[in-house]
Amino acid sequence: MHATGACTLHTEFSFHLKTYTDGMKVLAAQPNLVEQVQEAILTDISEGRLGAGERIIQEQIAQVLGVSRQPVQQALLLLRDKGVLRDAPGRGLIVAPLDLDYVQSMYEVRAVMEGLAFRKAAEVNAQRAGEGGPKLIQNGRKAVKSGSVAAMIAADRKFHDFIYELSENPLIAPTMQAQWTCMHRVMGEVLMRDERPRDIWDQHEAMLAQVAAGHAATAEKMARQHVTQAADFMIARLRG
Repeated sequence: MHATGACTLHTEFSFHLKTYTDGMKVLAAQPNLVEQVQEAILTDISEGRLGAGERIIQEQIAQVLGVSRQPVQQALLLLRDKGVLRDAPGRGLIVAPLDLDYVQSMYEVRAVMEGLAFRKAAEVNAQRAGEGGPKLIQNGRKAVKSGSVAAMIAADRKFHDFIYELSENPLIAPTMQAQWTCMHRVMGEVLMRDERPRDIWDQHEAMLAQVAAGHAATAEKMARQHVTQAADFMIARLRG
């Protein structure tokens, strides 16, 4: 009886464990889908398909993206928390207008963080910068030539993500992640207004060269200047 009971218990435990782990697989996949939906909505806003004040229709987004309403709802709530969307009169959400004072503050923080990232990358991973960076510069220039707003933003982010990784500071990437949602939108709106987008890749190449050479102080200084100049340019264009 004892052996039979133990066998039954083991079988029940195995069944529940399988059910639990199967559920974990579903949960692990869900955030990725939410992130994809969030990115698609943000891209539509950045590229002008959804303008400031425009109402967000959850069912329509789900239908266009071919997903259920649940990941769309989660993505919309995340974008609301990040200030991209806001509650509409009555119910629902609308695209929030850009707050230029917030954008200025964001770039001030970013200048410090980017400077730190470039300095640390030069200190600990100069060789990797020289090996992996040139391809990212090349891809960035291709994106500019393509004229695709989404491609230009993606290339810019990949370059900076590369530097964050090289810095080996585990706090930089997550800290900057919170800023990239707003930066994505700012960059998108400015790029949409410019017939000839500003080519930033000469600056990126010069910054990368300092990292690859191990010139930490110069890399930090150039990164801060790069972000400060970008802030002045972006805000001036948005005010205009």
